[in-house]
Amino acid sequence: MTEVFLRRLSRWQAEAQREAFADMYVESYRGAQGEEFHSRQGFLRRFAEHVQHPGFDMTIASDPALVGFAYGFPPDRGGEWWQGFVGGVPQDLEEHTASGQVFAVVELLVLPSHRRLGVAGRLQDMLLSRSDAAVAAVLVETPNPPALAAYREWGWEKTGEVRRRPDRSVLEAWSRSLAE
Repeated sequence: MTEVFLRRLSRWQAEAQREAFADMYVESYRGAQGEEFHSRQGFLRRFAEHVQHPGFDMTIASDPALVGFAYGFPPDRGGEWWQGFVGGVPQDLEEHTASGQVFAVVELLVLPSHRRLGVAGRLQDMLLSRSDAAVAAVLVETPNPPALAAYREWGWEKTGEVRRRPDRSVLEAWSRSLAE
């Protein structure tokens, strides 16, 4: 296996490579029989919205081909990110969100051939290293034992659950302090 290099992308660079990210997204979530579990068009639509958020930041991993990416942004201060939080958003998380002190990791993806090699942890660390937020947050689709185990290993704690729509899976909300 060759060495994996990380680098940050500007918003413009991210937009220019959106098709490659969509290809990787579909490949990463492809089922054992090759069926598509996640929509490429859905990813492209969400990515186009996400890249426009103030504070958008993105990190990619390559060897030299693209093998992983992570991106995120500070969620809107109005708390829309937490819509559907079961039992209410914890007060400290709500206060950090309202004061602009949360950075949401929206997507963290590594190709199956490069998983369990530390690439995802490095992507996450680099993505969060420039943030001046006090707290990082992520919503993880369930069931996803490998992702949940990784976040636990990286020092994240489960904050609660989010149900955006009754017909969709539960999202687990996880957070971690970024204060040194």
